[in-house]
Amino acid sequence: MPNSPAPTKTPVGTATASNVATRFVDSGNRRLAYRRIGHGKPVLLCTRFRGTMDVWDPAFLDALADEGFEVITFDYAGLGQSTGERTLDPAQLAIDARDLMEALDLRDVAIGGWSLGGMVAQIVLARYPQRISHAVLIGTTPPGPNVKPAEQLFYDTAVIPEYGLKEETILFFEPRSAASRAAAELSVARIAARQGDHSPPVPADWAAENLGSTPRSPLFPADAILEALKHTRIPVLHVGGDHDIIFPVENWYALNQALPTLQLVSFPQSGHGPHHQYPEAAAAHIATFLRHTPLS
Repeated sequence: MPNSPAPTKTPVGTATASNVATRFVDSGNRRLAYRRIGHGKPVLLCTRFRGTMDVWDPAFLDALADEGFEVITFDYAGLGQSTGERTLDPAQLAIDARDLMEALDLRDVAIGGWSLGGMVAQIVLARYPQRISHAVLIGTTPPGPNVKPAEQLFYDTAVIPEYGLKEETILFFEPRSAASRAAAELSVARIAARQGDHSPPVPADWAAENLGSTPRSPLFPADAILEALKHTRIPVLHVGGDHDIIFPVENWYALNQALPTLQLVSFPQSGHGPHHQYPEAAAAHIATFLRHTPLS
């Protein structure tokens, strides 16, 4: 597999995550909204719970594009700017990702996902591997039983109708760390910098109904997906924080010898959104993985 081009700094006037226009493509009985920046090997990113294209930190997306990749984000059907029937079932959301790849004729794709989107990416890898070269999972959970449970704090915070800096810090960073709190403030400001062309937020009450109110195990009850991960030749990278209150990284380390292509990166003093706390470093790790890890 050819290496991706070396990273280059984004030229002045080039579309960035903060100013790129939303595009649309018709697929089946709905219209999917998406954005794309950069050039090179496509990296298709599936968003988190209560997420749209607007919840990604632009510093992370731009850093990944600067590494020499085409970075594509999108809204799930029926959410954000996409039309169709809405759901938070990862298997149905995986169909959105598949259909978008087909509609845009994307090949040799690195499928990525954060949180809920990481479950979606794993299903895409297992069920629709023909276009997939790599999987990049961020702050998510593997399928099957958990060795470490989620914390009640996530369930109590994730259902608050509007996230402010306090909620963003609890959910995606490490409140006990001054450095992480400072990173949260910077990340929230970067996300807020986009002017116009916003995706409507996911309805909070509907999302809360889909979440549940207490931790459970497994968080991702998908035995067939776990079995596929145990036999895949597609390289898998998980990027996590050392204190993720919903998807503890310990659940990935418990599968270290069971998943033959799995690589793990864990950032210190960080939580559920390590790529927002360490946007450039996370992008560099991902870029190295994509360039130098072939099919096993």
